[in-house]
Amino acid sequence: MYQSAKMIQKDILNLLYPNLCAACNAYLSENEQVICISCELRLPLTHYHLSQENPIMKKFWGRLPLLHAASFYLFLKTGRVQQLMHQLKYRNNTMVGERVGQLYAQQLLNDEVVFTQADLIIPIPLHYKKLRQRGYNQSDYFAKGLSEKLKIPWSNLLLEKVVNTDSQTGKNRIQRWENVENVFKVKESNAFIDKHVVLVDDVVTTGSTLEACAYTIINKWQCKLSVLTIASAI
Repeated sequence: MYQSAKMIQKDILNLLYPNLCAACNAYLSENEQVICISCELRLPLTHYHLSQENPIMKKFWGRLPLLHAASFYLFLKTGRVQQLMHQLKYRNNTMVGERVGQLYAQQLLNDEVVFTQADLIIPIPLHYKKLRQRGYNQSDYFAKGLSEKLKIPWSNLLLEKVVNTDSQTGKNRIQRWENVENVFKVKESNAFIDKHVVLVDDVVTTGSTLEACAYTIINKWQCKLSVLTIASAI
């Protein structure tokens, strides 16, 4: 009788709050988490972490002295990756960030690349007004997922965005850089000394936000920097 009541309760909850894939909206089976197996196999992986001459590294050549830079997925204006990012940024589905971080971390561990030897994972911070409006920083959850699998600590308390910049959408490279220059501040300086720090963000396009944030750190403290993002629009 008790088991039957639990099953009925579960069926009602599934009806009211269906457990759907964040990428394709298909129903998830009991052994699937956030993203269905079909989408995990079909989402466009970049494999950029396997090459030091990938498009993201090339984007930062002459701009940042990075150890490495990579993205998990290729971002297209239509498709499942866009759906994932929309769920993460605008639909309060923070589990997307955490799950993608776990999946990417497992790939990095399997390939034993430099990211797995980092000392600290830092998400690009949001300005407090944007944070209050959205209620969360999507990059925090990506950092958390990476941290769980890589066994590398992460923190969202060491950097601060002190200027509330305009949206980067529609801006060219120069405008994007002017929009983010001098907007980040280090809150705990000694946290970066002699560390390998991985900066993480959701999507990289021109890289101006990551560049500005990175310069805030490396201009004053001796540390090594890498960059990881969920998706790349490059």
